[in-house]
Amino acid sequence: MQNIRLLMIGLGNVGQGLLSILAEQRQTLEASYGLRFSVVGVNDLRMGSLADPAGIPLENILAAAAKGDLRTIPAEIKERSVEEMLNGLEYDVLVEASYTDLRTGEPATSYIRQALHSGRHVVTTNKGPIALHYPELQRLAEQNSAQIGFEGTVMSGTPAIFLGMKWLKAAEIHRVQGIFNGTTNFILTKMEQGNDYASALAEAQRLGYAEADPSGDVEGYDAAGKIVILANVLMGKSITMQEVNRQGITHLTLADIEQARREGKRWKLIGSLEVSEGTIKASVRPLALPLSNPLAQVMGATNAINYTTRYLGDVTLVGAGAGRLETGYALLADILSIYRKG
Repeated sequence: MQNIRLLMIGLGNVGQGLLSILAEQRQTLEASYGLRFSVVGVNDLRMGSLADPAGIPLENILAAAAKGDLRTIPAEIKERSVEEMLNGLEYDVLVEASYTDLRTGEPATSYIRQALHSGRHVVTTNKGPIALHYPELQRLAEQNSAQIGFEGTVMSGTPAIFLGMKWLKAAEIHRVQGIFNGTTNFILTKMEQGNDYASALAEAQRLGYAEADPSGDVEGYDAAGKIVILANVLMGKSITMQEVNRQGITHLTLADIEQARREGKRWKLIGSLEVSEGTIKASVRPLALPLSNPLAQVMGATNAINYTTRYLGDVTLVGAGAGRLETGYALLADILSIYRKG
């Protein structure tokens, strides 16, 4: 039985989702994969930090997280900075799930760099470091015999990156299109049901799909970050956020929705990548898709991706693009991929 020691940075919904799965699936993970997991350190900006080389019981962490204060847990070491934990703890995998900054990628990028420099594996759901610094981080991982997993950065636990990298790479992907933001897809679905943009946004905020400041979603920044990740990872093209032709959904009206309906179409915010003669075009913009397009049938907060390949034609994957357990599972899937045998 191999024991995997985790150091966790960020204990919001995603981190708690991972811990819930590890606790519930403990016996299955041991029996099927020969892996046992222990958490030797946790650091959260809001809840505090603690560490114990012997491992902190998962149930204790979850109970403390529900109260919003990690300091209620008995532990050998408390109130250490992230840097002190990265330097002073013995761990195998850094689980990086802190807040996302798509302008600098910090502070998460620095944490990931430090872990990779020391030869530790990293799994993350943080779009910032992967969108802005992926080529550098991947080189750093290779130089230090480490691996970096980031499935959860694009479509949560739905294996969009795994499918593209592991199964479709040799099929020659030359175009990717997808619905990469559940908030905007939910808003457009509500508008098709007769709600205007303002009321649809208010409903999305009430349900927790949209933030108080929804600009990252509705102006297309979130989807653009995911497009940059896919360009870097699947197509080997190092593009920046500024190179994505980006337009959000705020200008769409009920009249636009109704006009598309009369034409047998449906509005979706589509992220797109296309390679032609060695150059890549990247965009995020609303498109009125024919109802025959599989992406037009994806409603609510669901996400989807369509790969256009040379040998298989179009391959479409539909699934959750967010969620506590769904994104937590993406972290586990990356860890299992790192440690799988054979």
